[in-house]
Amino acid sequence: QVQLVESGGGLVQPGGSLRLSCAASGFTFSSYAMSWYRQAPGKERELVAVITSAGAGGSTHYADSVKGRITISRDNAKNTVYLQMNYLTPEDTAVYYCKAGSPLRSYWGQGAQVTIAS
Repeated sequence: QVQLVESGGGLVQPGGSLRLSCAASGFTFSSYAMSWYRQAPGKERELVAVITSAGAGGSTHYADSVKGRITISRDNAKNTVYLQMNYLTPEDTAVYYCKAGSPLRSYWGQGAQVTIAS
């Protein structure tokens, strides 16, 4: 029933840009905080960005490593969260996951591969 479907991944040149999308269904999207995580092979999954629900202030938060380069946004009318990524480097190569979170439960997307290489 609950689905988080990511799209927009792929291969990008260093310095390039990419926008990931995550389309949600099966739950009350607007009530959940939405996050993007990433995981590179052999490394732990790390939090990239968070955007809270409107009821929680609709604020955004970013990992220090991506501040100024990556922007998280949401469109509650479309039940979709986005991750705009600019000035990409090979260090951004990872599988990117979207997550919907509430105080009691969380849902995860399937992940989208992002590769930054010449």
